[in-house]
Amino acid sequence: FEKVVKTYPGQGRPALDQVSVDVEKGEFVFLVGTSGSGKSTFLRLILREYRPTSGRVYVAGKEINRLATWTVPRLRRQIGTVFQSANLLRRLTAAQNIALPMRHARLSDAELRRRVADLLERVGMLHRADRYPSQLSGGQRQRIGIARGLALRPAVLLSYEAPSGLDPDTTRAILDLLTELRDDLRVTILVITHELDVVRSIA
Repeated sequence: FEKVVKTYPGQGRPALDQVSVDVEKGEFVFLVGTSGSGKSTFLRLILREYRPTSGRVYVAGKEINRLATWTVPRLRRQIGTVFQSANLLRRLTAAQNIALPMRHARLSDAELRRRVADLLERVGMLHRADRYPSQLSGGQRQRIGIARGLALRPAVLLSYEAPSGLDPDTTRAILDLLTELRDDLRVTILVITHELDVVRSIA
């Protein structure tokens, strides 16, 4: 972000005001703030759901506001997202949920099966591959959400309140998993949260 300002129509005060930040490849960064502090706006600017009022946003060295609209889906494949609810489709198994982005990207069946098995193993959920979301605990659903976020081998993984709302031991386990994935895959991880305890446990 370079001097990014984002003001919504009808609001005098900007949601983001002259924000500049660099996140390097392989870093694990926390963005902390109370409700209404601009965390969601920050996320949506990275995904180019919004454009800044002024300033520049870069992802993987590209100024994304200059990208043609038809190339935005390609940009988003470089950015994995994990949300607090995990957003799993309830009628699909854990393995099928992870496979979904790969099917949209039209990977071959053989490559898809190989990647799904690898991701399930990485997040410690190979033994739950055929379970549905309703049969999984909150922490297990988060693990599947993380695996799905990594399905297309993104450069950046955005975790939006993902460790929040879980018990302390599960939260710690999810943060340890994210750290292992960062070290193993060299993926850049940005955790957006309002809970300082989540940050204190790992930062």
